[in-house]
Parts: sequence; structure tokens; C-alpha cells
Amino acid sequence: MIAGVLYLSTPYGRVVALDADTGSELWSYDPGTYKTGQGYAGIGFVHRGVAPWWDGERLQIFLNVRAKLVRLDAATGRPVTSFGDNGVVDLSQGLSREIDPRHFETRSPAVVYKDLVIVGSHIPDPLIFAYDPPGDVRAYDAHSGRQVWRFETVPREGEFGNDTWEGDSWKDTGHVNVWAPMSLDEQRGLLFLPVSTPSHDFYGGRRHGQNLFAESLVCLDAETGERRWHYQLVHHGVWDYDLPAAPNLVTIEVEGQRVDAVAQVTKMGFTFVFDRVTGEPVWPIEERPVPQSDVPGESTWPTQPFPTKPPPFAEQGVSLDDAFDLTPELKAAAQQEMKGYRLGPIYTPPSVEGTLTRPGALGGANWGGAAFDPDTSYLYVKSSEGLLFARLERAERSTRTGTDSPVEAPSLGPGVTERWPSDAEWTMASSRGAFMGGLPLLKPPYGTLTAIDLDEGTIAWRVTLGSTPGLRNHPALQGVRLPAQLGAQGPPGAIVTKGGLVFVGGGDTALHALDKATGKELWRALLPQPTTGTPMTYRTASGRQYVVIATGSGEDGLLVAFALRPESKTE
Repeated sequence: MIAGVLYLSTPYGRVVALDADTGSELWSYDPGTYKTGQGYAGIGFVHRGVAPWWDGERLQIFLNVRAKLVRLDAATGRPVTSFGDNGVVDLSQGLSREIDPRHFETRSPAVVYKDLVIVGSHIPDPLIFAYDPPGDVRAYDAHSGRQVWRFETVPREGEFGNDTWEGDSWKDTGHVNVWAPMSLDEQRGLLFLPVSTPSHDFYGGRRHGQNLFAESLVCLDAETGERRWHYQLVHHGVWDYDLPAAPNLVTIEVEGQRVDAVAQVTKMGFTFVFDRVTGEPVWPIEERPVPQSDVPGESTWPTQPFPTKPPPFAEQGVSLDDAFDLTPELKAAAQQEMKGYRLGPIYTPPSVEGTLTRPGALGGANWGGAAFDPDTSYLYVKSSEGLLFARLERAERSTRTGTDSPVEAPSLGPGVTERWPSDAEWTMASSRGAFMGGLPLLKPPYGTLTAIDLDEGTIAWRVTLGSTPGLRNHPALQGVRLPAQLGAQGPPGAIVTKGGLVFVGGGDTALHALDKATGKELWRALLPQPTTGTPMTYRTASGRQYVVIATGSGEDGLLVAFALRPESKTE
């Protein structure tokens, strides 16, 4: 919200300007990128926001969607023709190798530093083939659209980290992209990248080694794109534990010392905290042995990093004691089902018989990230509590092409006619990790909100968040006394206010306001659809304070605003 105008993007990539007091539309811009279909990601239409920039006194809005970077005049919503080609830059060009534009997307908003517009990318996970799209991060001149620098997330020959890709795997391994929002320390000119997984997410037999800079927090010089420091949070990942959220830039006090830090929440349920200038861990991080893979051709890394502080904010690992337990009979049935799979601690790898992995690929934390309160040094993070059923099976067709013309793999799913390119040797089998016609194998809660004290490195409080109506209405649970809150899975995050509140939807069909000191729920507003965004708050010139949240999807998408009436009754 800037000067009484709310700027947003829709799931279909349109940009809309609204009157921040009334919600009435002032203008909209449609890049038309949705007309080519949902693409290879297989998750529908998704977009996460726009970025403002001032060209002198003129406010501009940058939209990066699919393979387009567009500069708009904020007053009119029209493209600025002096930028790129009539206001548009083709992001499929200028990468470290040529790609098929259909294989490339952007979903999270750009970062603007001085006169640079910096973008990552979303490379769809189902694309699994030699020379698939690289995850380069790039900066463009905000005036002209000229590409200024490029950071290649898989190091080239002779560069630092190249030896962590055994053989020649660095040449043809793709992804390692930054799909989540990035963070900027504008005063220091430091850009923080939450880097994702290599291809493919669950089998690394073609990319032996530690695989830098995959699943790493990387700090760049925002002016030049040069690496300042990095820390890899998952070695040779095979769990889809890509870094999913914008790093939090925080100032904390640890043992009497003020620290300007960066905190990265993860799908694993860990929070890694570093000095943001030097990259030194604020608390020790230990390399601990983890279970190893027995899948033919795989060679998992013998250890993984475990932060000694703070404790995990999500449940980790699976044992029979974690079985669904709302009745003794259902617990026995769940345990019987679980005995058919491999169980173990966090980082138990995918297997041929099937591994139950927790947290699952949704997290833990996801793109909603965490909210930091500078008054208390509390970090608030929404977590999804669920499983990943990780069973690998031989692909029906698996020829290594050595080119960018791969074989065709199965279709994306019902109603989708496109097929994703793949030359994978092993693929993931599909399963919901459920029993009894849809009951989850694990006991609740399925969603939580945790407050982490970053001064002390401790958990201040943790509460169950949200409801799961489909589970509550399951026939097997009729007549069973259920907890008031079962918890809701979902990636959206929370915000925290100076007035002492945490607002969060987190995938629930309600917006919640909690006491930031205790986690006690103070207010709840039911919504017609599940929340699909992190809330935001702003105050307009009228003096009214609003809380706005996105709900639903597709034709059912709604932006819902709340405020206090003048007599302080909820509206």
C-alpha cells in the first residue's frame, strides 16, 4: 500500500490497483500469460506479488510473471515503453544456457536495489532431464531493462564449489533456482537467496556429491552479484527440502551482544541463524550422521547440519508412536498400515519399499515464512505437520539423452493434456499417506504456530492453528470426541503488529488474531474459502487500520479486508 493505493497481483498474473479505503478498482494490467495454460508445474495458476520502484518522483511497479518482466507506470497501469521491448523483458533469454520458454516461470516478486531489479525463477519440479533449465539469479537495469549481472547457482568449472558436483554433473544439472522471495539488507547492499533443490528432488544418482549451492542460504553483493558467503542447510538433498521462504533480517541480543542476523526457517522445521555480514552461525551447527540410501545408484551424504539452537518448530521423523490415535481401534489400524513402510528419524531417505518422511515436502515452514517482532525478538512461524510418502520406482522409460530434447514422461494429471519432459531413471510413486478412506496416518495437530525467542534460542510458545473440516466430518470419526483445533496444513504465514497481535490464516478457513506474548486466540473471523496468502496491514490517511488477506483460488479468489468501526467494533 503506497499513498492510499493497494497494488497486488492475481493468481493469473494480472496487476490491479485498488483504493486502499474502499477496495474499488483504479486500474488493472493483464499480461495475458495465463493464455498458454498452467504449464508444467501442475499446481495451477500462482503468483505472489509485485515490486515498487521510484524513478525520481514517479512510482513504478515491476511485475515478473512466467517469462516476462514488466515495468508499469503506477499512475496509469500502462507499460513504460522505454524499458525492454515496449515495457517487457523476456526472462527466458540471457540464462547460462538456452531453454524452452515453456519450462521457465517466475512467481515471487522481484527485489529492487537502487536501480537494479533482481529476479529468481520457478523451474517446475516435474521437469527432469539433462540440461534442464538452470536456476540463475539475475539483475536488470530498472531504466532500460538491460541485464547487468547473473549469479549461477551451480558453479562452473574452476569456480568455488564446482568440485562438490562429482564427474561432469555440474554441466547438465538444472533447477537449483530461487523460487521463494529473496531478502535485501539495503543499507549494506547484501542480497540473501534461499536456494532450492537440484533436479530431481528425490533421487541424486546423477549428481553425486554435496551439490553447492543447492539448498543453501547464499549472500550476494547486490550491486555486482558476487558471492559474499553461503551456508548449505541440506547436503545432496533427496527430500524436496528446498529453502521455501524469505530469510528474516533481524537484530537480536545474544549473551549481551547485539547481532545483526539473518534467520532462515525451513521445511525441516529448523531455524538457522547467522551473522548477516560474516555468515558465522549465531549458535553452533553440528554435522550429525543420518540414515543412508540403499536405492541403486544413489549415494546420499553421510551427515546433515543440525542447529543446536533454536529447537525445531515442527515434528521430525516417524515412529509407530506417532500413529493416528483418536480411538484405540484407529490407532491400531494406522500402525498396521505404517508397518509396511520404512520409518525413522528426519533425513531417512526415500526407498524402494517406501519411506514415511516428516516433515513432508510442504514443510514445516513454506513460502509464508516467518514474522519478526523487534520489541520482543520473537519469530513467529506457521508450520504444516504432515507426511511425505517417499517411494521410488524405476521409470518406464529412462534414457540419458545428453541434450535438451528429452523423452516424454506421463501426463501431469487429470484434465491436463501436456506431458512433462523427463529422462529420469527413478520416479516418485504417488500416495497420500492415508488409511481408512482418507484419515491421515499420523495423529494431530496438522498445523501449528510457534513463537521462537531469538535472543535466547528457545521456544516461547507453540499452539495448534486452524481446522480441518474434511477430517472432522469423516465417517470413521462420527461420535468421537475431537480436539477443539486439529490444525490446518497450508503454506501462508503470519504477521505481527506493534499493538501486540499476531494475525494469521495459515490455510485455515478463518483469520485469527492471537496475543503475541502467549499465543492465546483473541479473535477469529470465518471466511468463505481457505486463506491462500499471508495477511498484510496498513493505515490510510483516513486513520483507519486495515488487515487484508487473500482467500480461495481461481474463480473463487477473494481479497477480504477487516477494520475496526469508529466505536471499536469489528467490521
